[in-house]
Amino acid sequence: MGANTSQVTDLSENSSLKILVGTESISENDPFWNQLISFTFISPTNSGDSKLLEEAVIPLAKALIQNNPRTGNFGALVRVFLGRTKELKISTECQDQLFIWQAHNALFMIRCLVKVFIRDMSEEELQQQFSFQERAPGSCGAGSEDLLEELLLNLVHLIVEVPLLDITYSILFEAVTTLLLLFSYQLFHKDILRDGLIYQHIMKGRCLELTSRLVKTLLYNFIRQEKCPPPAAHIFEPKAEGGLLYGLASGVASGLWSVFTLGGAGSRAGIDQDNNLLPLSNQSLLLLLVLANLTDGPDWPNPFRQAITCFRNTQDTSSLPVEPPHSFQINFNSLYTALCEQQRSDQATLLLYTLLHQNANMRTYILSRTDMDNLVMPILEILYHVEDRNSHHVYMALIILLILTEDDAFNRSIHEVVLKNISWYTERSLTEISLGSLLILVVIRTIQFNMTRTRDKYLHTNCLAALANMSAQFRSLHQYAAQRIISLFALLSKKHNKVLEQATQSLRGRQGDNVALPDYAQDLNVIEEVIRMMLEIINSCLSNSLHHNPNLVYALLYKRELFEQFRSHPSFQDIMQNLDTVIGFFSQRLEQAGSDLSVERVQEVIMKGAQALPKDRLKKFPELKFKYVEEDQPEDFFIPYVWSLVFNSGVGLYWNPHGIELFSMDSG
Repeated sequence: MGANTSQVTDLSENSSLKILVGTESISENDPFWNQLISFTFISPTNSGDSKLLEEAVIPLAKALIQNNPRTGNFGALVRVFLGRTKELKISTECQDQLFIWQAHNALFMIRCLVKVFIRDMSEEELQQQFSFQERAPGSCGAGSEDLLEELLLNLVHLIVEVPLLDITYSILFEAVTTLLLLFSYQLFHKDILRDGLIYQHIMKGRCLELTSRLVKTLLYNFIRQEKCPPPAAHIFEPKAEGGLLYGLASGVASGLWSVFTLGGAGSRAGIDQDNNLLPLSNQSLLLLLVLANLTDGPDWPNPFRQAITCFRNTQDTSSLPVEPPHSFQINFNSLYTALCEQQRSDQATLLLYTLLHQNANMRTYILSRTDMDNLVMPILEILYHVEDRNSHHVYMALIILLILTEDDAFNRSIHEVVLKNISWYTERSLTEISLGSLLILVVIRTIQFNMTRTRDKYLHTNCLAALANMSAQFRSLHQYAAQRIISLFALLSKKHNKVLEQATQSLRGRQGDNVALPDYAQDLNVIEEVIRMMLEIINSCLSNSLHHNPNLVYALLYKRELFEQFRSHPSFQDIMQNLDTVIGFFSQRLEQAGSDLSVERVQEVIMKGAQALPKDRLKKFPELKFKYVEEDQPEDFFIPYVWSLVFNSGVGLYWNPHGIELFSMDSG
């Protein structure tokens, strides 16, 4: 059929493509279509190859935009694809690889063209490109059917109905990617899009009844983590006359699998090569996050968020008096396992946050697990490598910890899980430590990193809130964890004194000067808030579980002089009473035990003293409890974040950074 094309840049000269985008109308029944979609092409999986492909498609798309109002060839291509989707299920059952391959090729062409259309035109103009039909003299150029909605509906049907097999992997990936692309208008708008044609079709059109099945399928695609089939599963021997893009694969018609399987690394910084190895899983998760974060319509809720909020475990046999809209059941154990395994990616962490925050069934299930370390450890590792992670990923990891620490049973159980030899914790050899003590160490390290680098108040607040939630249930704190709690207080104390000194000197030195002073009062206020919180955390542990934490008492006594300056400070006087009582009580016992005591003897005195200290000697304070509450208009944070993930992690997708309006490139 068409000329053998050896490189992407030759696309604009390809004779078959010239006919498609040219001035002649082609009937849907013309044999041309069968020839057009019988090509072999390695679909790009990294942004460099995707960029080359897009640059080659742009002149073709522009020619089509110009001629399509008269020819209707784009609509004809879409109808050729739609005609084939109706038989895809049967083709799968019959193992008709050729038919599936051609349907995939038609969709791949539609996707490449639509991507350029979206960049260059409004949704209304896009819909027109779908509706133009061959114009007979004196007839109207637009068809009556809504071909755009028909395509959306067929894509959703394809995703939910065609089983995931080696021979269907490519077309399922293409369907998910095309659906994702159709929402990419958001990238080119700074403001959050709250309505639109595609938005309405998917949220309240004929697609609505497939909502729960689509969400369930996308979740299962994520759960299954299917790698691309090996090349042998999808080889088509080229016909003698060659295919449209035959030759691009150096004479081997291996479909898109060789690039997927070999995993050409993405050129965007920090992108996990795993995205390329698990393209369907990755793209399905990105599409799910995009759908879940669409805003509610003027008079209808987002059905995808409803589905995510209410789905239940397949093992849950209870019946509800009223079934929530778009509810379904899924295997929670499989989902939990996938979440544990995939936390190194932003999008998996964001999914975990979404489920913990919005789905009460999933949250209850996660908190009931006896292997919570499998989930918590990857989250702690994200925080431990805070220097290498983007700030959004760190926020999500922290908020997940905050949500988990709202549960008292979680706060108790983490101290019962003993871990050995944490390889990624490199500051000190931890041969044996409880999950609870490790969590404290990592959160304190995050606070210290934030104090010296980013100085983000939001980060501080969430770290301290998580520690505060856990504090009443601190049990058998590791010696190093106890030391780090007191060391953090020492660092805060030092910082407090430094800012106080700067403020004093600044006022003395510039009294007659009109130069604006740094806002030391505000800095001082922030530091004092953090110091107060740390004192409350230490106090909460001493008041509720002193006898379980001799290492904290030891660290407190060892650095007792740190606390003296705060005893008379009006902001801390009340909370210091308990610390003074504890320090005084144990100091007296140590004095009675004699001088030159060994570490072991000191610990023994502390253990006995902890049992002897009357509980009524310590003043009661309200229980420290913090609950995560999403900000007003969360979409202002989440929609740009989700699309930055699509921009950076979408497999085989490239957008010119200069056209992106939704977020700045350094936040992507």
